[in-house]
Amino acid sequence: MHCVMHHTTLATHESMNASPTNLEEPISFIRRRPVRLIIYAGLSLFVLIMVIWPLIEQFNDPSFQKHIAEHRVMVGMSKEQVLESWGGPQTINTSFTKEGIRREEWIFEDWENPSVVKHRYLYFEEGNLIGGWFQGSGERLPIQSPSNPHSPKPRS
Repeated sequence: MHCVMHHTTLATHESMNASPTNLEEPISFIRRRPVRLIIYAGLSLFVLIMVIWPLIEQFNDPSFQKHIAEHRVMVGMSKEQVLESWGGPQTINTSFTKEGIRREEWIFEDWENPSVVKHRYLYFEEGNLIGGWFQGSGERLPIQSPSNPHSPKPRS
């Protein structure tokens, strides 16, 4: 009886040790801990720079005089500072939130020639610049018809 127990215990012990090595797969490169740490550190550094860099620029020029002299605008400027930097917009759209906050959208048009216009949009909340974007070329092209227009087939 002693031999049977030893043999069963030995077989169970060997099968427990043998099965994980047979089932283990090599860890892919991207799932290795050092690689993931480097990726996460790089992404964190990128986000940190994207958030902190504008704040550093604002601390270096708190009255925005350098930005105004270079005809640039920056979040946090007042409407007067933007007017001094870029001049007046072609269109101002005003709205109010349900909380009563005044919002303005200023649209600047930059005509490169009679058929090409670029737009710049600035957004103000209670007189302070909160964001903006540049549309790029909104070139007006003539409407072109397709080379092989679809014509309906008559029913038989």
